[in-house]
Amino acid sequence: MQFIEDIAALEALYGTPGAPALRKVARRMAPLYRRWIMASRLCVLSTVGPEGTDGSPRGDDGPAVLELDPGTLVMPDWRGNNRLDSLRNIVRDPRVSLMFLVPGSNNVVRINGTARLTADDALRARFEKHGKRPATVIVIEIGEIYTQCARALMRARTWTSGDESGNLPTIGQILAEVTNGEEGGARYDSEWGARAARTMW
Repeated sequence: MQFIEDIAALEALYGTPGAPALRKVARRMAPLYRRWIMASRLCVLSTVGPEGTDGSPRGDDGPAVLELDPGTLVMPDWRGNNRLDSLRNIVRDPRVSLMFLVPGSNNVVRINGTARLTADDALRARFEKHGKRPATVIVIEIGEIYTQCARALMRARTWTSGDESGNLPTIGQILAEVTNGEEGGARYDSEWGARAARTMW
C-alpha cells in the first residue's frame, strides 16, 4: 500500500475548491453564524496534547456555548467521568476545534481557535443551574468560523433514519468485556439512569 505524503500529490487527486468553500470563513462571530451557534445544544470539542488527540461531545439544555464578545466564546465543563482528557490537553496545548450540530440540519458550523481554562467565580455563576456551577469554564478565542459541507450527514441519514440503537451493546456490557468482568455489567446499566440524573449538572 502506498501512502500520500506530499501535499501537491494530495491536491492533484481532488482539484481546486470552489469560491464559496474558500470565502465562507469568518474570523469573528457574524450575525448569522451567531444565530446558528446559539441554536446548537450539542457540539464536539477536539483537542490535542502530548499523548495525542481527544474528541469530546459537549451538550447543554440551551446553547452549548455563550458569547463573551465577537471573538470569544465560553463553554461550561459540566460533570462527566473526571478523566479530564480534553482539559488536560487544553492546559498543555491551547489548540481546539469545535463542531456545532442542530437536530434536523445537515449543516455543521465549525470553529478553530485556542482555549484556556478558568475557575473564575463570576464566569462560573453565569452557567449556574439547579444550584450547581461547572467546576471550570473553557474560554475559546475564535481563529476562524465556517460551515461544513452537508454531504456527510446526508449520506449517514443522521436525522431521518430513526432510532437505530436497538441492537447496540450497553455500556455495562462493554465495560465488562474490556475489564474481564471487573467493572460494568447489568448492575452498572440498571443504576446508570438514576446516577446520571443526580449528577447531570
